Amino acid sequence: MGRFTVWDYVVFAAMLLVSAVIGIYYAFAGGGQKTSKDFLMGGRSMSALPVALSLTASFMSAVTVLGTPAEIYHYGAIFCVFAITYGLVVLCSAEIFLPVFYRLGITSTYEYLELRFNKYLRLCGTVLFIIQTTLYTGIVIYAPALALNQVTGFDLWGAVVATGVVCTFYCTLGGLKAVVWTDVFQVGIMVAGFSSVIIRAVVVQEGIERIVNDSYYGGRLNFWDFNPNPLQRHTFWTIVIGGTFTWTGIYGVNQSQVQRYIACKSRFHAKLALYINLVGLWAILACAALCGLSLYSIYKDCDPWMSKQVSAFDQLMPYLVLDILRDFPGVPGLFVACAYSGTLSTVSSSINALAAVTVEDLVKPYFRSLSEKKLSWISMGTSLFYGGVCIAMAALASLLGALLQAALSIFGMVGGPLLGLFSLGILCSFANGIGAFVGLVTGFVISLWVGIGAQIYPPLPERTRPLSLSIAGCNLTSGNLTTTENPLTTVFNTPAAERPALADNWYSLSYLYFSTLGTLITLAVGIIVSLLTGGLKQKADPKFLLTKEDFLSNFSRFKSEKPEKVEVLNWKQFTAADEGTDNPAFSHIEMDAASNKDKVNGLHI
Repeated sequence: MGRFTVWDYVVFAAMLLVSAVIGIYYAFAGGGQKTSKDFLMGGRSMSALPVALSLTASFMSAVTVLGTPAEIYHYGAIFCVFAITYGLVVLCSAEIFLPVFYRLGITSTYEYLELRFNKYLRLCGTVLFIIQTTLYTGIVIYAPALALNQVTGFDLWGAVVATGVVCTFYCTLGGLKAVVWTDVFQVGIMVAGFSSVIIRAVVVQEGIERIVNDSYYGGRLNFWDFNPNPLQRHTFWTIVIGGTFTWTGIYGVNQSQVQRYIACKSRFHAKLALYINLVGLWAILACAALCGLSLYSIYKDCDPWMSKQVSAFDQLMPYLVLDILRDFPGVPGLFVACAYSGTLSTVSSSINALAAVTVEDLVKPYFRSLSEKKLSWISMGTSLFYGGVCIAMAALASLLGALLQAALSIFGMVGGPLLGLFSLGILCSFANGIGAFVGLVTGFVISLWVGIGAQIYPPLPERTRPLSLSIAGCNLTSGNLTTTENPLTTVFNTPAAERPALADNWYSLSYLYFSTLGTLITLAVGIIVSLLTGGLKQKADPKFLLTKEDFLSNFSRFKSEKPEKVEVLNWKQFTAADEGTDNPAFSHIEMDAASNKDKVNGLHI
């Protein structure tokens, strides 16, 4: 196997350097980050295209770059059904959650929970988000470091710290604008890295027909599996239904994503950003799928995992890169930069979102006298702090198992109940604080029960159904045998006696359904408890709910654009220079708090 050359390190260092330079540029461009809103929201002046690319970059992390091709190699192309899921997710986010959040002009999505319910639920949401994001970010930093370590012998913890430091650097200096524009650059690197692998694999295999052919005969083109059993890991239904809930929890209500499309300059730009991002998601999925099928075509007769060339499936991509691209100096470096770009984009958006949530939900409500300049410095300080926390979490991630699934199941366990909570607020006018709280707790407890159970007792192979792998051709050069008559399949030995009865039904639930379970239980319990505690008597303000006008306004965009803008401009005339927010929805809280300091105790806090 090849090793890294000087050129690979140069390509890789250049990627880190450009990311850092973008951060420095936005720290000083346009007079720098004067207010916390400039720092956390890019001054609400972003346009659709960079935000769309940024949305694509941040959840297509190194876990995607390394995990998805390995997933397709091991379990087949049924993963591509996620293309349908992404479409549904973007539709739900753009038409249900975006209109409400954008109208309220909030910085932290959890502000909504206080406006709609009470401040205790806001605190619950904030704390859950902070725990979830720091855990997930730990996994995301650790994944490419592991790959790098495998490919290059690059020091594992050196890589972890380097990622964390570069990320923290440009987040702390440049704020949201730096995060968005580094993401745009990193999407380019990700596509270039994937493309180099796909093009070279097609050349090595003498055409794409052979890759498709091998995949077909190896059972890898298993797109359609309509088995309704919720215990099967990936079927059409688990991916479309379970995947939609899991990813809507990310795109619809997760601060890291919402923060960026709310930073767009108009609601039209915000929706456009989501829809353009969908094309990006499809492109990245197609690249990852082609890489996975190329992996199979090249290693169908000599699986690197069974022949002990790699110690985990996540290392297959780096192994392939060094195998087929070793004669091209700099190209393996490009692929590792591609995996790293995924990490940097995800970690930076997480750090920025964590800073936003901390400042908006934990600092502002309790320290109302802070000036904008001070808040801007506090935002930078929290960015720095969370950068350190995320590096520490990476150490924890090294103890977790299969990266892709662990990452998604964390999102499912925490994201599901939170999605249920927001859906309750936006869709049910009669939901009240008590119902929402009981629903959230119930959904969370049940999600954790299933999720932790599944980590302790992993589902049996007949549930996950890994496809056959072979080492029949390992003593020969790869690619001499075209078909494998009698593949040596991996054998899993799990003593049946040790597994409790729950393990093979309840805990074997597909990991994609954790989120669905959490959301539906939160909604159901929330609705029942709200009705029992007099929810029908209360009057919820329509601006906190999804109304039919929100949907109809899509069709009258060209008529309504002007009045909408004039209204915002008119309103700005009355805004004090350095306080409050740019949005009419908050005049009754933040503006009053800023101008009538003697009345603070009389306010709804």
